[in-house]
Amino acid sequence: MSWAQILVLAVAAVIVFWMVGAYNRLVALRAAIGAAWLIVAEALARRGAAARVLAEALRAPMADEARALDALLAAQAQVQEAAEALAVRPVRLDATLALVKGEAAMGAAASRVLALLDQQPLLKAEPAIAEQAALLGDSASRLAFARQLFNDAGAAYDEAAAQFPTRLLLRLYRFEPAGRL
Repeated sequence: MSWAQILVLAVAAVIVFWMVGAYNRLVALRAAIGAAWLIVAEALARRGAAARVLAEALRAPMADEARALDALLAAQAQVQEAAEALAVRPVRLDATLALVKGEAAMGAAASRVLALLDQQPLLKAEPAIAEQAALLGDSASRLAFARQLFNDAGAAYDEAAAQFPTRLLLRLYRFEPAGRL
């Protein structure tokens, strides 16, 4: 075997090992996005449960505000649908955009229901309603933390994918950019 052949084989081996390493790094970073998504999904589930229980508890005493309660439940259903789609593949950009849209609707609906509840101090003083309202209100900070973890994991993945020469492999392995919440 000539020196030229050995050199070509050595260069080919380096390229193959680099490709395997780059692939493994991107897969590990995608797995980190999946782990961060589990934290977001748990926070969304807790908030969703609190929203449903609160809406049902307020259904009779706030019958004149049924539209606000229905809007809260509809927004929660929209968030849940988007979350289920994102759970399948947490890197999908279109699914994260759908969740962001649902989150905006949920935030507006929850703010409206909590504002209406603040106008009725006797109703808000009931322990069951107060507990669910507190859970719904406190979920914002938990979700903000979980979203930040998810966004940081997505940023690390996108940064690694954008580096040269790793970005040359994106099409080969069909990696997509990560979405942000």
